[in-house]
Amino acid sequence: MALLYERISTHVLEEIRRGALGPGDRVSSEMELAAQFEVSRITSKRALEVLREAGLIERIRGKGSFVVQHLPDLDGVTAPLKGSLRPARRSQLPGSIALVIPDVSEAYGLELLCAIEERCAEQGANLIVRRTRGRQSDEEQAVTSLVGSGEVDGLIVFPVHGDFYNASLLRQVLDGYPLVLVDRHLSGIPVSAVHTDNVAASRALTERLLDLGHRHIAFVSPPPLNTSSIEDRLEGFRAAFAEREPGNYQAHQLTELRSTLPGSFSPESVLSDLEKIRAFRDRVPEVTAFVACEYNLARMLDRALGQPRDQVISCFDSPGDPIAGPPYLHVRQNQREMGRQAVDLLLAQLRGESVPKLSIVPFELVDPTPIDAHRN
Repeated sequence: MALLYERISTHVLEEIRRGALGPGDRVSSEMELAAQFEVSRITSKRALEVLREAGLIERIRGKGSFVVQHLPDLDGVTAPLKGSLRPARRSQLPGSIALVIPDVSEAYGLELLCAIEERCAEQGANLIVRRTRGRQSDEEQAVTSLVGSGEVDGLIVFPVHGDFYNASLLRQVLDGYPLVLVDRHLSGIPVSAVHTDNVAASRALTERLLDLGHRHIAFVSPPPLNTSSIEDRLEGFRAAFAEREPGNYQAHQLTELRSTLPGSFSPESVLSDLEKIRAFRDRVPEVTAFVACEYNLARMLDRALGQPRDQVISCFDSPGDPIAGPPYLHVRQNQREMGRQAVDLLLAQLRGESVPKLSIVPFELVDPTPIDAHRN
């Protein structure tokens, strides 16, 4: 499928081929093409730029774009035209890139940010960071403004949790803008992404609990819809029970918690989630272990279940320093490798190289420290 800017440049090329546009004729402006093809002006601008690179038009500041007086051999011009995505700055590569991220914490995100910054410094690339605080509206505004400003050559985006894909993000994918996602992927959307194999990691974590003798285990998360990391972790959790005898083993779910979602934290939401956990415990007392999709939910479970308790809590990620919070049996994602690969993939795109759509980084299971083992 042709990218949006390729469709526009091919249209103009065909008009030149059939004589509808001749040497010296004015070509439709960025605004006119954007309206005609229902795309952003960033896309129409890119289309005109690749036409210029192909030697078909010239762009005169303050006047517009015109077919060149001396056209090249059109038989040698093939469609779709493939121009450099940021032609004005190719000589300055690696240039500047932007990281759009919800937030960072000791449990997850801080190492990822540090790795991206360090890799950019190694490669001589400038890094701009925009925090979205987990709000999709802020993410959309950040992507739109960064791309529209022309100050960055590509984006690394850690998508926010949400029921819907960010329209601005999808537009950049369709436009062929240099872009790499970290931590998550967009199901069915052809964009380069670097993340943990969340299905395999969640399955391994759940199987560890099963091997420890737990027969009734519950998966705990916010609503998973359209958040690939949660959807995949839920899939892996379920898969761990596939080869177990149904009568003796049972998977349970509590996927209605919202207080840990960005922008949703409040005393009222915390109390509501604590009540949901306690009600779940009373409703399904046979559950002896939990798989929390993130560290903050593990803390929430810990608080709701109280001490002493018999249930084991496990989760994804955990602070490296026990002072920052109690350790649990957890999946440790390789944030540093994720960050390094994201930068390398983006710079490869800017060099015009083909990159894989999916890059998987390793994970490991980490047991709680002996001093806290009695808690779990």
